[in-house]
Amino acid sequence: MNFAPENAKNIHLISACGTAMGALCAMLSDRGFNVTGSDQGIYPPMSTFLKSRGIDLTEFSKENISDDLDLVIIGNAVSKDNIEVLETMEKKINYLSMPQAINHFFAKDKKVIMVTGTHGKTTTTGIIAWILHYCGLKPSFFIGGIHKNFDCGYMIDEGKYFVIEGDEYDTAFFDKKSKFFHFNPSRLVITGIDFDHADIFLSIDQIKDSFGELINKANQESFIFAFDSSEELTDLLKGVKYKNLSLYGKKTSSDMYFQNPEYGGKGLYFDCCSKTLNDRIFLPMTGEQNIYNCLAAISVCLSIGIDKEKIKEALKSYKGMKRRQEIRGEVSDIRVIDDFAHHPREVRHTIDGIKKSLKPQRLICVFEPGTNTSMRNIFQDEYENSFEGSDLVCIKRPEKISRVNLDQRLSLENLKAGLNCKNINSELFETSDEIVDYLCMNSKPGDVILVMSNKGFDGIHDKILNCLAKKQELNL
Repeated sequence: MNFAPENAKNIHLISACGTAMGALCAMLSDRGFNVTGSDQGIYPPMSTFLKSRGIDLTEFSKENISDDLDLVIIGNAVSKDNIEVLETMEKKINYLSMPQAINHFFAKDKKVIMVTGTHGKTTTTGIIAWILHYCGLKPSFFIGGIHKNFDCGYMIDEGKYFVIEGDEYDTAFFDKKSKFFHFNPSRLVITGIDFDHADIFLSIDQIKDSFGELINKANQESFIFAFDSSEELTDLLKGVKYKNLSLYGKKTSSDMYFQNPEYGGKGLYFDCCSKTLNDRIFLPMTGEQNIYNCLAAISVCLSIGIDKEKIKEALKSYKGMKRRQEIRGEVSDIRVIDDFAHHPREVRHTIDGIKKSLKPQRLICVFEPGTNTSMRNIFQDEYENSFEGSDLVCIKRPEKISRVNLDQRLSLENLKAGLNCKNINSELFETSDEIVDYLCMNSKPGDVILVMSNKGFDGIHDKILNCLAKKQELNL
């Protein structure tokens, strides 16, 4: 039965070791529920984080679905033939999807600020949550990443706002609609629309249909903030009439835009131009994409009525999200950076931001195309162009790429050849350890090693740093 029972006390989460489901485990525990969780493979950091909160995860087993459970929350990656799902159905225990549970237990009685779009969701959500918190509004938030100001991806507080990252990916095996349909936002950000999630969307038109339905369902009193330079989003907004629709980006005709960016090692400055704010802004981040993310956040916060000087103060102390241009360490004047980029547009923006801000002598990109979309040849040509500005590209063959049909599979050999034709030196590797050995031998002082993957990449960041440190010791 797909609904939440009244007075639920004992709750079990299936597939609880992921970032989002693990955060939901902790939130429910903080609210006083008795929480258990399971997954296929229990691993840090989420397993250790939950253990510190008194939640021990176990491997999938039908014994986990005990008779005293009031509710089971089923993760997006769980199939209908999962052993615990089958036991849940057999025992007729109530169940919810993750977004249903978040809305039911935390969001439904608050003013929801939801950030959607193909790129920049996590960072934009993080900036909004930080500004609201800094300005004393005591927001709750739920983000698909670790907020470095809070060292977690969620917060439950007493304020009236709930800030959430709204995902277009499907909800669960029993609900194929996008996750963002489960929320009723008072303020909706759309950061742009590109093709992604090729495992569930067959075309960009299907993605546009989902976003179009979201826009059409929005309350007429809601505020909508849309990026002005996304062709697909611009097309979608034609004829849309919302009194509170505003555009942000780089077009001077938009409600808010930026000019005169200045990039440096500690962050960036830009002129924020709008009817209510015309001032020089400092953001301790890099890259043009983060200016867009910042403009969206400023637009939302001004609409709430937050003082512009307070917004500027808050931005100065924003620490960012983990795995978003995160400097993991430095050895022998060689810096290692971690980024979640996997879509070709994200790869291009990340490279551009690092080049402008850190100005490395050489930029070495380490890339693992591990998503269901990036392993397909949909973006074969786009990937070749997205690495412009790199001096060396190390490509790792994803373990699961063989599951993609050969006629649909991204050709890593062709990507390597295409990059070399553009005078970008590239190498193809089968394992992360091969990359570590190669970089340890070939990196030089002044290099920046930019690791881009949506996966853990076998802990390659620490392996590179450890290898460089040992090399430094031997040289001494």
